[in-house]
Amino acid sequence: MSSITITLPDGSSQPVAAGTRPADIARSISPRLADAAIVAKVNGQLYDLKRPIEQDASVQILTAKDPAALEVYRHSTAHLLAAAVLELFPETKLGIGPPIENGFYYDFERATPFTPEDLEKIEAKMRELQAKDLPFDRVMTPKAEGLKKYGALGEKMKCELIEEKADDIFSEYTLGPKFTDFCRGPHVPSTSYLKAFKLLSIAGAYWKGDEKNHQMQRIYGTAFFSKKDLDEYLNKLEEAKKRDHRKLGKELDLFSIQDLAGPGLIFFHPKGGTVRKIIEDWMRDQYIARGYSLVYTPHVARSDLWKTSGHYNFYAENMFKRMELDDAEYQLKPMNCPFHILIYRDRPHSYRELPVRLGELGTVYRYERSGVMHGLLRVRGFTQDDAHIFCTPEQIEDEIVNCLQFAVDTLQTFGFSSYEAELSTWDKGASGKYDGSPDQWALAEGALAKAAARLNLKIKTMPDEAAFYGPKIDMKLVDAIGRLWQLSTIQFDFTLPRRFGLEYIAEDGKAHQPLMVHRALYGSLERFFGILLEHYAGAFPVWLAPVQAIVLPITDRQLDYARQVKERLVAAGVRAQLDDRSEKVNLKIRDAQLQKVPYMLVVGDREAQSGQVAVRHRKRGDLGAKPVEEFVADVQKLIETKDLSE
Repeated sequence: MSSITITLPDGSSQPVAAGTRPADIARSISPRLADAAIVAKVNGQLYDLKRPIEQDASVQILTAKDPAALEVYRHSTAHLLAAAVLELFPETKLGIGPPIENGFYYDFERATPFTPEDLEKIEAKMRELQAKDLPFDRVMTPKAEGLKKYGALGEKMKCELIEEKADDIFSEYTLGPKFTDFCRGPHVPSTSYLKAFKLLSIAGAYWKGDEKNHQMQRIYGTAFFSKKDLDEYLNKLEEAKKRDHRKLGKELDLFSIQDLAGPGLIFFHPKGGTVRKIIEDWMRDQYIARGYSLVYTPHVARSDLWKTSGHYNFYAENMFKRMELDDAEYQLKPMNCPFHILIYRDRPHSYRELPVRLGELGTVYRYERSGVMHGLLRVRGFTQDDAHIFCTPEQIEDEIVNCLQFAVDTLQTFGFSSYEAELSTWDKGASGKYDGSPDQWALAEGALAKAAARLNLKIKTMPDEAAFYGPKIDMKLVDAIGRLWQLSTIQFDFTLPRRFGLEYIAEDGKAHQPLMVHRALYGSLERFFGILLEHYAGAFPVWLAPVQAIVLPITDRQLDYARQVKERLVAAGVRAQLDDRSEKVNLKIRDAQLQKVPYMLVVGDREAQSGQVAVRHRKRGDLGAKPVEEFVADVQKLIETKDLSE
């Protein structure tokens, strides 16, 4: 038998027989590694443990410690789901079933909708199949034979995928004697590896994600290597449900989406409007303090503007339809940057004026498909804290440092102490899909990296993830239950300054093109509001709370005094309300708790006579009686310092 040479991660090499499997290699290293092995990497590619190696190769054995192993584990669980569905509902036709960030899904075509009860049956069947220790086996099939086989089964979608994606000979995976699926793999060796999984939900989905195609039923699930990890994730999901901003927004009367107006358009109610105003006012104050100039721009513009910017062609599917008006064709703006560019371009600029920082809380409109809109997090009309900086090459690093510091200050002010940063770079021009010269990319990427280093900001590089018009840094916050949210973006742009012919007169007396940076820290006010709402589970810190204190008279006898207390609070800048209903005070307290009001001020005869209030906190309970002026001073301090404690 011929031999091949394998190279292990420690750099050692050894000869083995051709046809040796990664599972055999793991066993030769140690029984412990063999027991922990999930999948392999061979020459950098994921590889089945049972698949023979036929040529010299570098081999890495992956265990549960490697994220790629979890991806394979979840992909295998998706196949187990499909096998269970076909056993229970053999008329079902298969779509695709990939792993995703927190689990997996499989798309099915079936005339009868799946029900929650069906999910329970399917999961039970999955466990039954799992217990049989069914092997995942790789089979190579000629394309013509595969098309004939799947065609005979009526699996039109599989035939379509094979036509589009398969080589002349392609791989299939069997799961026991009854189930076969067209798939590149790899998979775990058998179902005995799949120890902790859970089906989560049913949703609609279009075939290949195209709304022009037929609709399918998608079953979502999740899987982990241990029951402990699965239980922790399911507990986090339950906590996330309690914090769902759509549920809280309705319960707390903060915002709504009105069917008569249309999907993806947000109506902020009075209390939600109060919170939004606080968020907006803070940002505008920061703009002024940090040297930005506030601007305001229209909501629509002639299509000629979008042709110059490039959006007319390259972004058309994300824009609202064009409108014919008296003099021209117009479109709602999907972004603010061309408007800020027009303001910059309106007059000549000297290098002495730069940097020019233009900031706006500008509302934009983008056509989001109905299937992807989600409360405040994905909408069709939203307001961005948009700013654009025009500067010289010598100024760019300091400007990026200022932007990053601004982003960190924003996160910390609103209570996010944990965050991550990602630097998206180009591919050195290899693909030809990026605009700008190598010198521009080197300058921009270097400025971003150096600025992060100056702030001791840990940053993860994301190769070939940049926008076509420049590199960027994305800031991702970690919320109260450990979820990661994309928020702030600092983005270079080589394209628009050139398209619009932007210039400044440099020290040499000649016209030069300025560098341009897009910068949004909230991302959008709607999305940021939704994240804040979920982070605090609706219980905003005092400085952000729409109602900071509510006065609760025990009986109607104290109404006059209660009104005086409320008026004193309002005069002192405290957002206060009076509950003057003829209800028992315990009911009023309960209602205030449900509305997550930070302070409840109970007043009875004793408080009215002594000029005090009995202070109750939504979390700490009874804090005892205090003179009104003392309570006012305490709350004013919390508001002024933007205190985040409870």
